[in-house]
Amino acid sequence: MRIICLALGLYQLAVLAWVVLSWVNVSTAHAVGKVQAFLDRIILPVVRPIRKVIKPIRLGGGLLDLSPIILLLGLNLLQRSIC
Repeated sequence: MRIICLALGLYQLAVLAWVVLSWVNVSTAHAVGKVQAFLDRIILPVVRPIRKVIKPIRLGGGLLDLSPIILLLGLNLLQRSIC
């Protein structure tokens, strides 16, 4: 059970890092770009279905994607119910 709780906590940190790194535009050859690519591979498959249900909100000239927030809330609820 501790391993599952640890994995959920690490995944939450990965989602937060993914959100912060999404604001930075770097080449995939750069070390940060490689981290971004790794995080994309582990987080996008979980975020895509959420995005289909909850579309990004238009704010002025940009979009606000709520799917990472919903994912973090869901992970937090799951972690609280299990751990």
